[in-house]
Amino acid sequence: MNSKDLFALALGLVSPWYVARNELDVAGRRLEIGIDFERGGTFRCSECDTAGCKAYDSEERSWRHLNFFQYETILTARVPRVDCGKCGKRLVNVPWARAGSGFTMLFEALILTMAPHMPVAAIARLVGEHDTRLWRIIHHHVDEARAARDDSGVRSLGVDETSSRRGHKYVSLFVDIDARRVLFATEGKDSSTVERFREDMIDHAGDPDQIKEVCLDMSAAFIKGVRNSLPEAVPTFDKFHVIQLLSKAVSDTFRSEKDEHPELKGNRYALLRNPETMSDEQLGFASNLLLRKTHLKSARALHLKLAFQDFYYQPANEAEAYLKRWCGWAQRSRVPAMVKVARTIREHWDGILRWFSSKITNGLIEGINSLVQAAKAKARGYRTSRNLITMIYLIAGKLELNVTHLR
Repeated sequence: MNSKDLFALALGLVSPWYVARNELDVAGRRLEIGIDFERGGTFRCSECDTAGCKAYDSEERSWRHLNFFQYETILTARVPRVDCGKCGKRLVNVPWARAGSGFTMLFEALILTMAPHMPVAAIARLVGEHDTRLWRIIHHHVDEARAARDDSGVRSLGVDETSSRRGHKYVSLFVDIDARRVLFATEGKDSSTVERFREDMIDHAGDPDQIKEVCLDMSAAFIKGVRNSLPEAVPTFDKFHVIQLLSKAVSDTFRSEKDEHPELKGNRYALLRNPETMSDEQLGFASNLLLRKTHLKSARALHLKLAFQDFYYQPANEAEAYLKRWCGWAQRSRVPAMVKVARTIREHWDGILRWFSSKITNGLIEGINSLVQAAKAKARGYRTSRNLITMIYLIAGKLELNVTHLR
């Protein structure tokens, strides 16, 4: 078997395609494989797939292929133009690359395999291409996979935002809680993001009115968006965001007292931890604060926070009574930050209690957010929101990219 036959076999070429030449430039570290077609060969129309079309003309094209050992490999070919009786004159589609791409399918499959695991700029340096060209590959296949997605089975939704860049720029995420996948990501975090999700879901054979449960934080914008765009969904306010309100109240109270009470200095993080994760030193400080420093607002705030965490462990039929007692205690505590939390809880009463029926949280989104932020940190940020959103789909969208057919 000569080298031309070997390359033809490796590329999976079948008649009328064949390898006409191969040229190795050792100094330039480049291999060029020339492909041609047999005289009289027939092809399928690239538009209607009609077989038996004869070539009457050709056009020279080239594609970047996987490296051959350390050599950059380029495929060049005479691409025939046929005259289809139905569609007119058309260039045929070659079997080793998708239409309009300057890369072979195998090269694109490599990029799609690597992209979820390392920055695109690093991949570009590794393969010797500009990252803008690689982003075009990724955008194409992610968009194609999203277009084929079916949202008809979505019933439970999680909504949250993640930061896209410095300066209070955000991307809102809409997650199918049951399937554990990102359905939709869009710039901003206002109520219009929910309407955009609704439109996107309809475009993917989904019925927004079939969504019965939605988990979100207590953002007024998201609440308004859900009320207007997902009218059949009953909101559950994410318990981790509720507890974050308590932690912020403890932190704010601590800051307001630490200058007057030197014994508090250096211990703020001890108050933000749960007892089971505290070091012995932190546990000793928190215990001393709760038992001996009850006159401090920080002690009362910490006590209220710990007591609230027990709320989620109450039997469902006792939860509302427990929450009423807690709110009464918080409002009598004379701790301004906790009085504010109690007021917020009363304003979102039904959605907080809904957890005992739905049992849904945004813990899944928080995990996705961690993956996104880690990818963003490795990439040192993304130049555009579109790149970030595409990477979110690639990492957490569970898309069927058809990489196998590219191979």
